[in-house]
Amino acid sequence: MLRARTAVLVSGGGTNLQALIDAGRRGETPHSELALVVSNRAGAYALTRAEEAGIPAVCIENGPLFEERLSEVLAAYGIEMIVLAGFLRILSADFIGRWEGRIINVHPSLIPSFCGKGFYGLKVHEAALARGVKVTGATVHVVTAEADAGPILLQKAVPVMEGDTPEILQRRVMEEAEWKLLPQAAEMLAERITTL
Repeated sequence: MLRARTAVLVSGGGTNLQALIDAGRRGETPHSELALVVSNRAGAYALTRAEEAGIPAVCIENGPLFEERLSEVLAAYGIEMIVLAGFLRILSADFIGRWEGRIINVHPSLIPSFCGKGFYGLKVHEAALARGVKVTGATVHVVTAEADAGPILLQKAVPVMEGDTPEILQRRVMEEAEWKLLPQAAEMLAERITTL
């Protein structure tokens, strides 16, 4: 079976990366091969997760040549698709254009709520709680030049409970939505790429 060589871009602990690794071990992503992990932050625990799983890992620090270096590394590893998994950097329209339809992102809300510029990580959950919503969730979407505006692949709702803090809500959204949706969406895209 053909497998799409996949790069996962991360900035922190890598819990979504771990969900992808675990799904692969369970045989849930047969069309996707985790071939590379790239972090834009040295010391990100996601790099350790990659190493422990036997996946090549590279750190490319933020800077003016970031995308140029990233493109070189992706080419060197023969990457065919990219998964943004807690990657805290906005990619340029030029870079995204070169990978059109081949980059997905997981966002910790039900887009179009609490998304776009400035909404990432705990900020999303803080905004949801401040607004008083009763339901939140996660969305996996195709990445386009406009932040969090690409076609939605999958969404899952998660209840907001009385007494939730941003941290508690974040954990629930990860466990009940992000860690389930991201491997499913990665498999959807990988299958599409391998059957083109």
